[in-house]
Formats: sequence, structure tokens, C-alpha cells
Amino acid sequence: MLNQVQAQKLQHKILPHHIALLNLLHLDSMALEQRIEDEINDNPALEETGSQDDISTEKFSKETVQDFQNWEEYGYDDIPDYKMEYENYLPSDKMPDRQLAEVVDFRADLKKQYRFADLQEKQYSLADFLIDSLNEDGFLCQDLETIAEEISFKQNGWVKAEDIEGILLTIQQLDPAGVGSRDIREYFQIQLKKMKPAPVVDLAIELLNNHYSDLQCCNIEKIRRDMKIQEHDFKNILHLLGTLRKRPIAGSTDTIQPNNTVVPDFIVTMEGEDMNVNLSRQRSATLHVSQSWMETVQQLDQDKSTDKSARQYMRSKLASAQWFIKAIRERESNMLKVMKAIVQFQFEYFRYGDTMLLKPMVLKNIAEMVGLDISTVSRITCNKYVDAPFGIILLKNLFTEGLANKEGNIISNKVIQTIVEEVVNKEDKKNPYTDQQLADILSGRGYNVARRTIAKYRDQLNIPVAQMRAVLF
Repeated sequence: MLNQVQAQKLQHKILPHHIALLNLLHLDSMALEQRIEDEINDNPALEETGSQDDISTEKFSKETVQDFQNWEEYGYDDIPDYKMEYENYLPSDKMPDRQLAEVVDFRADLKKQYRFADLQEKQYSLADFLIDSLNEDGFLCQDLETIAEEISFKQNGWVKAEDIEGILLTIQQLDPAGVGSRDIREYFQIQLKKMKPAPVVDLAIELLNNHYSDLQCCNIEKIRRDMKIQEHDFKNILHLLGTLRKRPIAGSTDTIQPNNTVVPDFIVTMEGEDMNVNLSRQRSATLHVSQSWMETVQQLDQDKSTDKSARQYMRSKLASAQWFIKAIRERESNMLKVMKAIVQFQFEYFRYGDTMLLKPMVLKNIAEMVGLDISTVSRITCNKYVDAPFGIILLKNLFTEGLANKEGNIISNKVIQTIVEEVVNKEDKKNPYTDQQLADILSGRGYNVARRTIAKYRDQLNIPVAQMRAVLF
């Protein structure tokens, strides 16, 4: 039996163009350049104006036809010589071709090495699947049972974990040695087995085989007691482990790793007592809608004989180009608002560049200052860098929680971390401070911080525990 029910409910929906705008806010400078290039290639109604440097180069190009100049015009010309002499510049259309270095994937190299082994064709396919399952560091993060199930579904045949374990051991002997290790422990073991026999090497292998869990928990005294070794022997073992490579692929000379170049999104400069905030590049000024496309759309609207789908296509591309330019402008406007609010909030920090002057700041503080949603501020500050007078910094690092000192003033946890790092650097290396001692030192300076908070900050700073620091020294 059919029934009709009338109900009232409230729904919150986000329009597609709002979602597209939020995605634009999340992009950094490099990603935005690629997004604009893709939009220009996809939408013929959107055009880009060349920069002033391109216009200047074209203006003073030798191929440009110029009127006759007499001596007075030539002798008193204000154009610098370096822009007129051919040897001092290269036109954009005559730039020399530069060879690009070929980046070879280490997986392809491993597959070639494995082909030299005298194996069956089925084992080659299993090896290829294992090699493709390696991460970028050369480790095999998945367990063999899971990989065996994936191979079974893909090849429509049952494959056991024991069938691929021998193949994995063969892969680990390829160059670089240890590639395909399942964890750092196994990778260390492979490197140690390839070294020349020595007492310290044997002790290191025994440590990894029988006491690795204790080493992770920094139970130094328990390890020394179980292995019955002296303190200096244990230091030699740790020194040997410290010389081993941590990743099979990272740092390898066989593959060329791309350089990570940081392009700042904001530029903050100091002029007198004022801070100037600018975008590194304002892209909305170089984008415009094609005039010929607009005129064509107007003509098609007047000519009703044109196909309806053609008119709809032209209008949709025109509307898309207009919205994209508007979205870029809104993105730049919101980015400047947020960055100016951050500089205003952290004025002393940007003025002197001292971490001790950093104030506690969360996304809600900036959102209330600029009148935007917290999620919008989060997208604007994500993966963005600012070129400050004292260097390039990640914008997200400026957002920190606050702690109250004895005077009741709220200070940033970055200040606590800086003090902890300073105290550890100045401590007696033979008798380092424990976490409780560090908490007592900070309490004496007026910062009431719990021991577990000190341990958390110490882990964030990659500082070992006191027992481990004493052994490493």
C-alpha cells in the first residue's frame, strides 16, 4: 500500500562552483600555474597576457622593424646598451635547446637485473609484481600473505606466500643490496651480513636478531645485561648501526632525485615601521576573456539560425572563462586578507624573526579577524610559504597552541620547544637531563610544563631520551 508522508528537513548543499573555488584556495603557486595552463588549453575563451619582461624583450628585438634614427636620437637614447646588444640577451624564440636528464625508475632497473637469473616465466611475473609493490624508499610495506592474495586474484590462480618468499630473497640480493626489505631491521641485517666478519659485526647482528624490541624501547641496561657486554662495546655497536644506510633507494647514485624547489606564495617586506604584504605573483592581472569570442557569442545570439548546441557551447565556455577569472581574483583577495591578518597578529615575530616572540595562534583567531570560515583559512594557509625578511618559512608553522606561564601570560609552544632544544644542547653530554629534570628547569624559568609534555616536544624535535643520548656520546 502506497502512502504519502510530508516531512520538513534542513539540508546544507555546496554548489559545484563553490567546491571548485575551495580547490583553488588549496593550491600553491606551482600547482596554480599548472591549473591555469590546463584551463587555458581547455577553454579557448580564456587568454593570458604576456608579462612586462616579454613585452620589453619583444620591443627591443633585433627583428623588429624600426624607423630611421639620426645621431641625436641615437646618442641621447635612454635605452640601456645591455638591452640593445645582441650578445647580452637571447630572444625567447631563439633560446638554445637544453638536454633534460633522464630519470630512470629503480623498479625498471631491478626488473632488468632479475632477468639475468635463470628462472621460469611464471617467476618473472611474480618478481615484477613484487618489485612494483615496493614504495619509493625501496621497502616492501605489505605482508607476503596480502601480496599473494592480490596476485591470485589478478592471475586467476592460487599463489601462496611461500611461493614468493624465495623470489623476494633473490630481489634483496640485487643492486642496491637490501631493496625489498620489509622493515629497517631486515635492511640492517642484510647490510651487516655483507660486511667482513668482525666481533662488532657479530654483536650487531645478535642485537638485531634477539634484542631489537628492547632497542626500540631504549632498554640499554637490559640489553647489556642479556648480551653480557661492556659499555664501550655497546657504543661501538651503536656507532656501527649509525653508519648503515637507512633506506635502500634514498641517496642512491643510480637514480637522479628531483630537486624540491620552494616557491613562496607571499612576500613580506619591512619599510620603516610598516610591513608590506604582497603576493609573489598576481595571476588575475594577466588573465582576460577573448574579445573575439565575446563578439562571436553576441553575433550568434542575434542569429537564431545557428545551431542551438553551438550557441550553448559558446556561451558555456564564455561563462566558464568569466567565472575562472573571478575565482582567481577572489582567491588572491582572500589570500592577501589572511596573510595581512597573520602579519598583524605576529608583527613582532616578522619584525625580528625571533621564535621567542611567536604568539599562540590558531585558525579561529585569523578567521575572526578576516571574517572567513575556519576551513577557508585552513585551505589558504595549507602548503603555502612566505618570503619574510629573515628567510622563507612554512605558513602552517606559525599556527601553534598556547601554554600559560606563572604570570598567567599565554606563550606559544614553539617557545617551549626552543628552550628545550637550547637546554639539551648545553647539557653535560655524559650526564644528560631526563624529561623530569627538563620539566623542573623550565619550571624554574617560569614555565609550568608536565613531564609528558616535555617528552612529546622532545620527540617532535627528534631528540633521543637521556639514556640514549648518554650512550651515543
